[in-house]
Amino acid sequence: MPGIEDRLRAKATELGFAAIGIAPAEDDPLRAERLHRWLGEGYHGSMEWMAERAGQRQGVRSLWPEAGSVIALGMSYAPSGDPMALGDHPDIGRISVYAQGRDYHVTVKKALKALARWLVEQEPDSELKVFVDTAPVMEKPLGEAAGIGWQGKHTNLVSREHGSWLFLGAIYTTLELRPDGPHADNCGSCRACQDACPTDAFPQPYVLDARRCISYLTIEHHGPIPHEFRKAMGNRIYGCDDCLAVCPWNKFADTAARHRAFLPRAELTAPPLADLLQLDDAGFRQLFSGSPIKRIGRDRFVRNCLIAAGNSGDESLLDQVEALSGDPDDTVAEAARWARAELAGVEATAAT
Repeated sequence: MPGIEDRLRAKATELGFAAIGIAPAEDDPLRAERLHRWLGEGYHGSMEWMAERAGQRQGVRSLWPEAGSVIALGMSYAPSGDPMALGDHPDIGRISVYAQGRDYHVTVKKALKALARWLVEQEPDSELKVFVDTAPVMEKPLGEAAGIGWQGKHTNLVSREHGSWLFLGAIYTTLELRPDGPHADNCGSCRACQDACPTDAFPQPYVLDARRCISYLTIEHHGPIPHEFRKAMGNRIYGCDDCLAVCPWNKFADTAARHRAFLPRAELTAPPLADLLQLDDAGFRQLFSGSPIKRIGRDRFVRNCLIAAGNSGDESLLDQVEALSGDPDDTVAEAARWARAELAGVEATAAT
């Protein structure tokens, strides 16, 4: 009979995971030191939960002393087309590839729980915990330690087989499983991701200043978007794929391995800004039901769309922008006033 590790891999594949690896549970002092240095620089911005539970986040056994092994898993969402193709269509909102399908939290966690139940059936005396992006767990370094990829210069995990397109989850278990060994770094001298960043969010390779990152600004950041980043946002209204999309390893990404839950919804692949600017709270909730976008709420989302509208040069959006300048949410109203000024400038230039 195959060993538990081989059976675990087979079951994970059956449940839709494209990548699986096993890492030891020992805390890694270097990993902890890098985390605390990053936090010390303030690169986490307003994501205070990163600092509040840093002591647990710094290592597996810092969170759960009884852990014996980590099972790192990845589910593919590899896109079929070019994620940057809409850059030349300023009247269209660009939504990050990962958010065009179903909410990955739900899909990955459901599969993790199914795998966990199976593992307990195989090893009844074992205990475990499952994690998907909502606990103090460093999934990307653990994925590297488990051999499913390496943390690239853009700080995301890169896989030889799946490129930069993996949703990550982890199972901590009391079992002492046979580890796979860490993955080697294959970035070499390439700096494509660093050069592609519209806001220069990488102070050095392998380090991200989230405060400058468009994904952070459009998703995590509350309040007005700093003016210095607004033009660089272009028509990106939820997340940014640029540093991922240019990675040369993506040419090997197997789109056939993409989980069906992450197939893009037609209405989210190229939504016109004119439609999105009309969204009230009820319309927003309906459109983004089952989507990770729903969690940022209507106000933050419309704020992002207004920045894109201001960058669009599309004078036909002026009436909608004007209407939002009196929005009850101060941040939306401020973004509308900025967009109105930008579009009015275009209109004035066209008239002369």
